[in-house]
Amino acid sequence: MNNSMQQLEKRQPITRILAATIKTGIIKSNLFPMFAGLTLALYTYDYSILDKIPAILFALFGSIFIIGSAGAFNNIYDRDIDSIMERTKTRPTVTGDITTKSVLILATVMGLVGIILLSLATPLAGLLGFLGWFFYVVPYTMWTKRRTIYNTEVGSISGAMPPLIGWAAIHPDILHPAILGLFVIQVIWQMPHFYAIAIRKHDDYKAANVPMLPVVKGIRRTYLQTNVYLVLLILTSFLFWPLSPGLTLVSLLLGIGWLILSIYGYKKMDPKKWANTLFAYSLIHMTVLFSTVIIYSLVGIIFNLK
Repeated sequence: MNNSMQQLEKRQPITRILAATIKTGIIKSNLFPMFAGLTLALYTYDYSILDKIPAILFALFGSIFIIGSAGAFNNIYDRDIDSIMERTKTRPTVTGDITTKSVLILATVMGLVGIILLSLATPLAGLLGFLGWFFYVVPYTMWTKRRTIYNTEVGSISGAMPPLIGWAAIHPDILHPAILGLFVIQVIWQMPHFYAIAIRKHDDYKAANVPMLPVVKGIRRTYLQTNVYLVLLILTSFLFWPLSPGLTLVSLLLGIGWLILSIYGYKKMDPKKWANTLFAYSLIHMTVLFSTVIIYSLVGIIFNLK
């Protein structure tokens, strides 16, 4: 009787279990670039926010469901290596707080609902939502994550889908240089961001035999590859030029700042401190850039500045 009571006391609240299973932190961080793409499309094509409220809501809830589904499938597949790593060994799929069958049902239902909701915005948004889900679950989680140092590059395709989804939910044309800029920036941004995480959690990834770049090739190779991507990130800023020299300048300065910090930090800091600094800056970079895009777009819409 006492053992049963202790087990009940150790069990987490169902809301916390579900939040950890569908990775609500990842959902929140992906909604930010989704809204950047969405508001940028509203501004670019002179749409009224009021006229597009249904599409905005479909994009919001569709994105929440499809991202949550991908996270839940990832938790199921990775529960063996999650049980080894310190940062993931308390996930409900590892501790048994939720059954595999329950997660499969939850992930499947969320995925289907997410695709339907996004498709109600536009069919292209639904297709992009499915592709984002597919790339995260199959090529990344099931194929490359445990096999190659280029798993981050493969996973970045999925991670860069939110701005495309947001744009496509408003206007079904994703060939405009501005949204291509957001997409490419989001792809490239993920490499130095996740390289920094891989250095910070080096021992975890090594113990779980996950071939992250710093684990397999070392810090020096990671530093050089980080700088290559940061140079590409800087060059990508010019994709904003047809829409706004101001956005171009913000993106350019953020990228240059990141590259300077990488070079200076590598020379002056130990690897862990360097990685922590780059990780913190990557969050600042994303927050400032996408906030600027959202504010720029909303101000342009409200005051009809085009």
